[in-house]
Amino acid sequence: MITPEYLKKGDTVAILATARKIDESTLEPAKALLESWGLHVVIGRSIGKEENQLAGPDWLRATDFQDMIDNPSIKAIWAAKGGYGTVRIIDRIDFTKFRMNPKWVVGFSDVTVLHSHINNMGIETLHAMMAVSAKSATPEAKESLRRSLFGEPLQYTIAANKQNRNGKARGEIVGGNLSVLYSIMGSKSQIDFKGKILFIEDLDEYLYHIDRMMMNLKRNGWFEGVKAVVVGGMTEMNDNDIPWGKDAQEIIQDILKDYKFPIIYGFPAGHIKDNRAIILGKTVSIDANSNEVKITFE
Repeated sequence: MITPEYLKKGDTVAILATARKIDESTLEPAKALLESWGLHVVIGRSIGKEENQLAGPDWLRATDFQDMIDNPSIKAIWAAKGGYGTVRIIDRIDFTKFRMNPKWVVGFSDVTVLHSHINNMGIETLHAMMAVSAKSATPEAKESLRRSLFGEPLQYTIAANKQNRNGKARGEIVGGNLSVLYSIMGSKSQIDFKGKILFIEDLDEYLYHIDRMMMNLKRNGWFEGVKAVVVGGMTEMNDNDIPWGKDAQEIIQDILKDYKFPIIYGFPAGHIKDNRAIILGKTVSIDANSNEVKITFE
C-alpha cells in the first residue's frame, strides 16, 4: 500500500462536502483545530450549497472534490459531513492525478465509498471524525487524527470486552460503515476482505438489517480468509414492535460463530464522540487477551 505524504506545519487541508449540506459557520471549530496544528484551511465550493438534503448537485460536489485532489498545494481532504451522497459522485471522479500524487482523504460513514474505492488503488486513507464533529469529539479522537496526519506512532490499548474472541492477528485493516460496504458490493468500489482485518461500524439501523447485511456477506464468502474483525460503535440501533431478540453485537457474534479469527467488540470508532482514527490500508497487529486489546499500526 502507498502511504500519502504526511503533513507538516504550513501545509493546507481542504474541507468539502461529498454528501449532505452544511454551512461554513458550522465548520469554525474544525478550522480552528487545524490552524492550532499549524495548518492552513481551504473551504470547498460545496460548503454552503444546497440541493434538498445534498450539498449542491452531484456535478458540483464532484467538481469540488476533483479540483481538490488535482491541486498539488492541497495535502489532505477532510469531509465536512456524512449522511448520504458520496456514491452519487464517485464515478464522476478522475483519479489519474491522485494516483500520481496521493493525499490523505479523511472521514467516515458515507466516506466509506471513497475509502473502499481508493483502497483498490493501493493507497491508504484515514477513517476518522468528520470536520463537523470537531466541536463535540473527545480530545483522544482529535489527537488520534493529528497523530495520523503527521505520521506519529499510532497504537490503541482498550479494555477487553467479555464477548471478544481473543487471539493475535496481523494484516491490512480495511472496512468502515457496514451499510455502505453492503451497498457497494458488486461494484468496482467493492473491496476484498481476504487476508485482511475487517473493521465495521454502523448507526441508526434496524437490528434485522444488521442481520441481513451480515448474512449477505457470509453467504457471499466475504469472511473466508479474514484475519480478524474489529467492531466499532453500533450506535442508536432500532428494533421492531416484536423484538429481533439480539442486539447488534450478539447478531455479529452469532453470524461469525463458525469462524476461528479474533473478534474485537467495542473499539472506539464510528458514530460516537470518541471516534479514534484508523489508517485504512495500513498493516496492523492485534493482540487480544482477557485483560486488554492492543492494536498497533506498523
